[in-house]
Amino acid sequence: MTFRGIRKDYITIIRGRKRPPWAPLQRNILTVPGLPGGYLTDTVTNPRQIEVPVLIKANSFPDLQKLKEDLAGWLVTDTPQELIFDDEPDRVYFAVVDESLDLEEIVKWGHGTIKFLCPDPYKYGPEKEAIFPSDVVSLNYNGTAPGDPLFEMEATQPITFAMIQNQNEEYMMIGKPIDVTDTPYAKYERVFYSDCDSLTGWTTAAPGEIDGNIAGTMQTNGTRFQASDYGTGASWHGPAIKTSLPEVLTDFKMTAWIALYNGYAARQVGRVEIYLLDPNGNQVGKVAMKDTRTLQSLAWGEARAGDKDTYKYLINEYGDKPGNWNDFAGHVELSREGNRWRAYFAMVDTSTGRHHTRRIVEWVDTENKFTRNVAQVVVHVGQFGSNEPISCGVYSINIFKINPNQSNKVPYIAQPGDIITFDHTTKDILINGESRKDLKDFGARFFELQKGENQFVVLPSNSFAVRVRYRERFL
Repeated sequence: MTFRGIRKDYITIIRGRKRPPWAPLQRNILTVPGLPGGYLTDTVTNPRQIEVPVLIKANSFPDLQKLKEDLAGWLVTDTPQELIFDDEPDRVYFAVVDESLDLEEIVKWGHGTIKFLCPDPYKYGPEKEAIFPSDVVSLNYNGTAPGDPLFEMEATQPITFAMIQNQNEEYMMIGKPIDVTDTPYAKYERVFYSDCDSLTGWTTAAPGEIDGNIAGTMQTNGTRFQASDYGTGASWHGPAIKTSLPEVLTDFKMTAWIALYNGYAARQVGRVEIYLLDPNGNQVGKVAMKDTRTLQSLAWGEARAGDKDTYKYLINEYGDKPGNWNDFAGHVELSREGNRWRAYFAMVDTSTGRHHTRRIVEWVDTENKFTRNVAQVVVHVGQFGSNEPISCGVYSINIFKINPNQSNKVPYIAQPGDIITFDHTTKDILINGESRKDLKDFGARFFELQKGENQFVVLPSNSFAVRVRYRERFL
């Protein structure tokens, strides 16, 4: 058998294992006085138990004791892991070891029974993928229990809604279709973009435009802005560059990909920051990731409205627990629409594009204290005193103008190249990796694949390149 992708050559499975052909079922019966038998009200599928008798072969009795420690390190986990048996290589159970293993030990051999518990009672086939050749497709599902699909829809044109419906008229949808009296519009209109591969158009920021002293030199390595040197200073110092936007913005959204690789050595100290300035160089707000500890690696995120003297922090923390944002590489965002501010930080899984370890904070400036317009953007990386700096930088920056909501106008929710994900396993909705369940239609639900032929319709027509991934599930 293979558990957690690992096999042990000192284990042999012997006769007597108990692997039920289906998950245990509990039939709940309602009995009525005077009526023979009863009514079947519902059926509950309980966790599956698997018993595996094993023989452990060691070189000696002391070696057998060491193998028992290795066995515990292999089998004891906090969460269910993949369990695969050699006689059923195309099926996967998700199991945790249960109870204890009492071995009968004879010289250098030991035999006993390993008990596994599967909280998810089903077994699964390998992951399958299908690409939709059109907006109306059929998919044959061979599992004996309903399965959870994951749909990825890459937009090929601007869309105000995205919808997939099955043959049972169950559907998942985000956004809003357009009525004949409606007009679509771009709520977020990008006015600035840099992938940080060139310093053309950037100049050195002026004193007072960052929190600290400007020193040293900024460079690009072709993929990010970073310091070639930090200069000198007793407190925070380092290079800072700025550029102007093509227009002055009242309502704005700034998104960026930044990184602070602070897990290498606890002695390192540093920060990476992005500031938004008004036409006169006054700070409108900033986002930052920093590590100020010399004896501990602790990444700290900041998102602020205002400047260092008059401010409101939306985010000023290390995440859910210390070290949560260490080696941060991901998405940061700061926006203002009217008097409503929003900050969003998320690390990003580069293999899937999914955001995780997230923080979202919204705040309403009821006193209208922070109303400066945005006209410039500043990138800064910093060192404190002579402390060893951290490898960090900015990989991309987007700045959007937020167009106001209007009657009879429906905003686009995605542009060409954006990827919408309906994950019916985790019950999440993503746009470019960011959770957007706020866009979910009221009547939409996460439906399942049923045994046999499943039919799907994608709307709006001719607007997506669609693929579905799923694992067939078996009782």
